[in-house]
Amino acid sequence: MSTGHSRPTPLKPRIASSMGKAAILMEALPYIRRFAGTTVVVKYGGSAMDDPTFAKFFAQDVTLLSQVGIKVVVVHGGGPQITAAMKREGIAPTWVDGLRVTNRRTLELVRRVLGGEVNGEITRMLGASGARAVGISGVDTGMLRCRQLDDRLGRVGDLVEVNPTILTHLLDAGMTPVVAPLGLGLDENVYNLNADTVAGALAAALEAQKLVFLTDVEGVYRDPNDRSSLISKMTLSELAFIVDRFRGGMLPKLRSVVAAMKDGVAQAHILDGRVQHALLLEMFTPEGIGTMIIHQEGESP
Repeated sequence: MSTGHSRPTPLKPRIASSMGKAAILMEALPYIRRFAGTTVVVKYGGSAMDDPTFAKFFAQDVTLLSQVGIKVVVVHGGGPQITAAMKREGIAPTWVDGLRVTNRRTLELVRRVLGGEVNGEITRMLGASGARAVGISGVDTGMLRCRQLDDRLGRVGDLVEVNPTILTHLLDAGMTPVVAPLGLGLDENVYNLNADTVAGALAAALEAQKLVFLTDVEGVYRDPNDRSSLISKMTLSELAFIVDRFRGGMLPKLRSVVAAMKDGVAQAHILDGRVQHALLLEMFTPEGIGTMIIHQEGESP
């Protein structure tokens, strides 16, 4: 007796797979429409930056975002690369209150590693994936102005002014800027800046829709020692209330989120950069994968 089903053929699994991919694209379409023309600032670092596989996924994500009309600015760090370069040159790193002391010799190395090697590699990687990437630093056109943070730290800067004009021109021209966190001091010297702080400040200056941090954890945990306490969504006021409970590398990220959103950034995201296509999953699916910070309850993703 006929069941109404045709016999299996090698073509059927492929058709089913294609239909599944089409469903994914249709699910993403409302988000693509919503965010087209907006600006997203992404702080790129951690394992996502160090592992070639994760780096490839990141480059593909940024390229796709740019090709569907979303303006992406990438801000990168480079602490491990700087430490490795210091070790190769026999320079022993010293720290004050968790911050690297940057004397004149160290600054020369920092400028070479951040503004040259790391920035150039990220720019090349994005270009190979199809993005129209261009590498710059905060020194260019005086985009990031700063003053010395602490005499004990040497050439470590405290950001005091952002001029995003060069970024606006590049974004309007369809480019993807890749920003090295170096700043021009009010004394005209070059300073090393915290990349998390730079990302937040640029997001605010550009009136970005989203500020995204790629990290080595799933997101923000209510209890940093309890991996089951991941917060999928929280309001700015909730974050501001608990932010000083955090320590280590998460603290400057969350402080940057609070400052940026108070200055007008619409939403922020803390994502695990070790997840394949983390950016796309967070931006183009209703579930997301990390922690999303919004201004008030009831906002859509």
